[in-house]
Amino acid sequence: MWRVVALGRREMPSMKFAANRPYRVELTARAIRDLEALYLEKNAAGSPDAARWYNGLERAVYTLETRPNRCPGAPEARKMKRQLRHLLYGVKPHVHRVIFEVDERRHNVWVLTIRHGARKPLKPADLD
Repeated sequence: MWRVVALGRREMPSMKFAANRPYRVELTARAIRDLEALYLEKNAAGSPDAARWYNGLERAVYTLETRPNRCPGAPEARKMKRQLRHLLYGVKPHVHRVIFEVDERRHNVWVLTIRHGARKPLKPADLD
């Protein structure tokens, strides 16, 4: 919505609202281990294509700074009684799931784990 300021000049609405503030993306120790394992598994140090894929995954994780609620709820959320969401990255059959929770009060996104999409559903023990 535009606002007329003077003599037909328009001004954008203020972007200083809390809703426009970026979320802080934090990775748990488990998510960091998952990323390190993927780096080694994909041989990102030795292959430019693998490095590009890995860097794309990291960029995708940090897109959660803006509108993390755009991602759907994770199928395991109801069973685990947590508000889990997941971001899908990759092309079938090589899709990985970035499973996270959003803390609206603190404006944080907690990345809990990163796993291959073909793995069995997440269990509470998988988040330890």
